[in-house]
Amino acid sequence: MRFASEQHLDDGVVERGFTLGEIPGILWTSGSASAPAPLILLGHPGGLHKMYPRLVARARHCAAEGFAAATIELPWSGDRPRSATAEEARADLRRALEAGEPVDDEIVDRLVLPLVEKAVPEWRAALDALLSLPEIGGPVGYAGGVIAIGIRLAVVEPRISAALLFAGSFVPHTLFEEARQVTIPLQVLLQWDDEGNDRQMALDLFDALGAKEKTLHANMGGHTGVPQFEGDDGNRFFARHLK
Repeated sequence: MRFASEQHLDDGVVERGFTLGEIPGILWTSGSASAPAPLILLGHPGGLHKMYPRLVARARHCAAEGFAAATIELPWSGDRPRSATAEEARADLRRALEAGEPVDDEIVDRLVLPLVEKAVPEWRAALDALLSLPEIGGPVGYAGGVIAIGIRLAVVEPRISAALLFAGSFVPHTLFEEARQVTIPLQVLLQWDDEGNDRQMALDLFDALGAKEKTLHANMGGHTGVPQFEGDDGNRFFARHLK
């Protein structure tokens, strides 16, 4: 991990850009923290520059509760090299959604499975590097999407103690079997009127998740209409399990 930039935000949060090999990322920590902080990994659908306003808002909310927060760019997004296969699958998905047609399982598999296979090892490598920093002490939570990535991480990464998953993306059927293996505490956010999400699939996935402690927060509104109070609820969820 190599830090490339640093800026101090007006609420005392320190934001540092880094690269992990060729993967860009951002780490946010509280400048007033006196002890190593628990860490929350901020998942997102890709495109750090585009997602930055929402990511920094989430990170500042985490820092106010005493958490460090970090994110990395997804494969084939932002300034990272593109995948012709992924681009074709995205185009097929857009065509199906714009035509109001059911999204074929084969499209979802082509788009999501390679992403999960590549992104999860990168997240784990980032976690190795982040936990080596003196200001990061763990335990670790995961918050956000892509939900299929969050499911895989919850199954294979024992350092993640709790996850707040955003149900706003398609999930291959093979990941439903993995979902049954998830045992860490979960909170799932679902926007009831999310135009790009299959609501019934999200409900079926929640039912499949194997965690004994799991809570579904369903709110009216579209994909980006998550109520602000959910940030407070998320902090309370992580405070129960990471502190």
